[in-house]
Order: sequence, then C-alpha cells, then structure tokens
Amino acid sequence: MSGLPDESLKIENVVASTKVNDKLDLLVLAAQIPGAEYNKQRFPGVVLRMQNPKIAALVFGSGKVVLTGAKSIDSLTKGLEYLVGLLRDLNIEIVDNPTYSIQNIVTSADLGSRINLNKIAMSFNLDKIEYEPEQFPGLVYRLDDPKVVVLLFGSGKLIITGGKKPEDAKRAVQKIYKDLSDMKML
Repeated sequence: MSGLPDESLKIENVVASTKVNDKLDLLVLAAQIPGAEYNKQRFPGVVLRMQNPKIAALVFGSGKVVLTGAKSIDSLTKGLEYLVGLLRDLNIEIVDNPTYSIQNIVTSADLGSRINLNKIAMSFNLDKIEYEPEQFPGLVYRLDDPKVVVLLFGSGKLIITGGKKPEDAKRAVQKIYKDLSDMKML
C-alpha cells in the first residue's frame, strides 16, 4: 500500500460477546461487586467498568456478557479473564474456558490528505454510497469485501465499522486508498 502508513490505523473500540453461565442473579452481582451499576428501569443488565484494561462488561441475567471499549484484541482477552476471575471469586459457576465472539471492530484511519466527497459520490457505484451533506458531514461507503462500512470525511479521515477482525479495516483502507489514487482523487 504505497503512500498510506499502517500507523494511521487505530482501533477505537472492540465489541464482543460471550456466555459465562445459563443464569445469573443480577441483584446479587450488583450487591457483591464494588462499583457495579444496576438499574433495571434504565438498562436490563449490570454494568461493570474495569480500569485495567479499560473495558465495560454488560452482564445480563441470561448469563450473556457484552464486552465493549477494548482498544485491542489483547485487552479484550484480558478483560474477559478479569471478569471470569471476579465472578469465580464470588463463587459463581462459570462455563469452562468461556471464549468471546467479536461482534464489531471500530477503527479510524487517515488518508493523509483532504478529499472531495462530492466528486467521490459522483464517481462511485451509487448503491454502495450514501452522501447527504445536509444531514451528515461524511460519505457512507458500504464495502462487500471486506464486509464493512466506511465513513469518509473531507479531512481525509475515515471510520471503519462492522469488521470482525483487525485485518478487515486494513483491507478496507487499502481498497479505498487504491480506488481514490487510481481515480486521481488523492
């Protein structure tokens, strides 16, 4: 990928889900874990905010957990290990070796130069593009391979969402960079 440094890619958020048990008593959890937030009228789960790594775990009565806020796959793994240890310390039975499934990776990138979104909107396949500048300042571009959504901004900054692995964002940025370069829009 000539011209675009990989360092411009930055994971902003990884969201993953897992199941730790078939049923959890959220009132007991909220009472036993310092800092746990539980207000059934506002949200149907217990919110646990971890500091190291800085991740939030949304724990539901079904035993399902959503981990969000991770800045890397490694910190996601550490967050799950921390959560499992915390629950086991409370004598809560946990399924053997719970693993997570990544639901979404949000990544940012920078093409390194300003881009003309009007020109891009006119040049690309219109069923893959949404651009309504009076409603949203970015151009929405839906890619099929990798299956992600990219928000392009006039500043040359991008947000890539919908990826299931970090390589998805890298491939998406490479494709957009190549397409824009080939069309002399960078």
